[in-house]
Amino acid sequence: MPRIQAVLFDFFGTLTRAVQRGSAHRTMAELLGCPPEVFVKVLDRTYYQRATGALGTAEATLRWVCEQAGVRPSTAALRSAVIARFRAIRADTRLRTEAVPTLAALRQRGLRIGLVSDCTHELPAFLPQLPIDPLLDVRVLSVQFGRCKPDPELYRAACRQLGLTPAACLYVGDGGSQELTGAERAGLHAVRLAAPDLAGHLTFNPDAGWTGPELTSLAGVVDVIDRADAGPPRMTDPDPHHQPAEVSAVGRGAAGTAYGLPEPPPPGEAAGPATWWGVPSRPADRRRERGG
Repeated sequence: MPRIQAVLFDFFGTLTRAVQRGSAHRTMAELLGCPPEVFVKVLDRTYYQRATGALGTAEATLRWVCEQAGVRPSTAALRSAVIARFRAIRADTRLRTEAVPTLAALRQRGLRIGLVSDCTHELPAFLPQLPIDPLLDVRVLSVQFGRCKPDPELYRAACRQLGLTPAACLYVGDGGSQELTGAERAGLHAVRLAAPDLAGHLTFNPDAGWTGPELTSLAGVVDVIDRADAGPPRMTDPDPHHQPAEVSAVGRGAAGTAYGLPEPPPPGEAAGPATWWGVPSRPADRRRERGG
């Protein structure tokens, strides 16, 4: 079975803290002469259309959104709103304090790092300004790629750019856009970040049926890799003393698999519940659904 050689991360809600629309979005709607409540409803129902980049530039996309909302702002107002939207989304984006240390620790262990994210035009514009950017080997962003999760091609494109098979890659995400199921169907291993702050996270099409492995801290990804590299413990070993704080309970599956690395499901098939790398799977009776 292949060793994990790369970790692919989601951006919003995974490398960042939970995202909620701040007050600057109301200002942007007012610039366009649109009631904020109407504007937000249009944004929500058109997210995937906008995130594929199919509507053109940021300005063309915002003009189209205004048409859906029934307003026709002037060119000057529209251009001011594009700038305001960039600032609003940037203000909503706060990296997790453990994001840079986690990515740096993975790189120190020889792993490659990738970003696979659904997003609109703003993320590619401000990503180079963030301290995580120098730690990324590949970036596959939906607005540039032309497809959104859970399309398997986003994940496979990242793997191809890394020169790795999907089975050699781990995907980490909060579960929006059914990204975890999509990653497994593309042939990657997947783990869900279930950090406490994500209860109020703005997300669309959540992976509500996910019963696979979960972590409650981004830093736990490093423990996952260390456990996988260590392999299954010998039967004569004492019980492990290290219990990562972010893992609430360690379940054990079949003999020899508690810390081992299982094969991912065949492409096109979702994996059933499993406990691996010392990370507990999520029982079906505590599934959470979040809406954006």
